[in-house]
Amino acid sequence: MTQGDIPAAPWRVGIISQIAPIAAAYADMLRELGHTPVVHLATRRFNTREPVPEGAQPFLARLLFEGPPGIDLVFPANRKAIAPLLRAYDLDLVVCTAFPWLLPAEALAAPRLGVLNGHPSRLPNYRGPMPFGWQIRNGETEIGFTYHLMDVEFDTGAMYAQGAVPFTDDDDMASVWTKLVELCRELLPAALSRLAAGDPGDPQEGGSYQSLFEEDYVLVDAALTAAEVHRQVRAWALTPWAPTSERGPVLELPGRRIRLLRTSLTEVDGAERHDCADAPLWILESEPA
Repeated sequence: MTQGDIPAAPWRVGIISQIAPIAAAYADMLRELGHTPVVHLATRRFNTREPVPEGAQPFLARLLFEGPPGIDLVFPANRKAIAPLLRAYDLDLVVCTAFPWLLPAEALAAPRLGVLNGHPSRLPNYRGPMPFGWQIRNGETEIGFTYHLMDVEFDTGAMYAQGAVPFTDDDDMASVWTKLVELCRELLPAALSRLAAGDPGDPQEGGSYQSLFEEDYVLVDAALTAAEVHRQVRAWALTPWAPTSERGPVLELPGRRIRLLRTSLTEVDGAERHDCADAPLWILESEPA
């Protein structure tokens, strides 16, 4: 990128996100920075070859009613449809966070400055579709966030801004996103300033990629400690939605199977006790599996 390639401000910016409050926050931030959000692109399904799974409807309803007001909401039919849609809006930049599809090269080339992705980890670590879950599973006490330019691989493009927020036992998906939105208000201006200056960004070196959780991580292993099971519960709670039959962690008890939704390492009055390999765990919320 050279200085001559950079369009004059204000930029026409598209937003790509499955999470309505994130898209709405981006629209507000962009306007505050003097740019013009013009379109919000999302998808009706994570996998184009399968029907919309049970449990997705609340996400779709929030996109309709809680997304950024005053701009178009567009649902591409498939990945090939993204590039023509972005070109039709004559965009200078796209800002993306929380979108399940790998964007094809034609889509990445449609905006003049490319696609700036906000990935919730400290890249180059925790690339992949489930960075929240893997960070919690591995016992991290912070959730990272990185702005990088997208390329044709997952989460490997040059980085423009990075930070982290603390993660505590009281946090859930909603509270983590609230913290990350505040962090984005600090990081996004820095990333856009570097883009405006023609900065090529910081190349990624090394790092790690984690895909979806393994099939055996759906079940609670009797050999796990209470802390490990508690992290397993927390890790599943902070993953993108999936068909209910594939979600964990599932605990097999005499005569029943339950999916653990919330647990505690300390005793809670009225909560069911489950003895793990080293210590008890208290089940605060569960559902039949």
